[in-house]
Amino acid sequence: MGGFSWLHWVVVLGVVLVVFGAGKLPRAMGDLAKGMKAFKRELSKDDETLPGPSQTPPQA
Repeated sequence: MGGFSWLHWVVVLGVVLVVFGAGKLPRAMGDLAKGMKAFKRELSKDDETLPGPSQTPPQA
């Protein structure tokens, strides 16, 4: 079971184009990109609200 060759990827791309159609594919990719951006934005919000390490030096 080796890796996929370039011919396999061409066949997969052809099947995807037949199933989704050429018009729906860019819209689907745009929706995916919007979802990824929203996910990253929410992750960065969580990072800002988490308390970080204390900025004061430890007392001896």
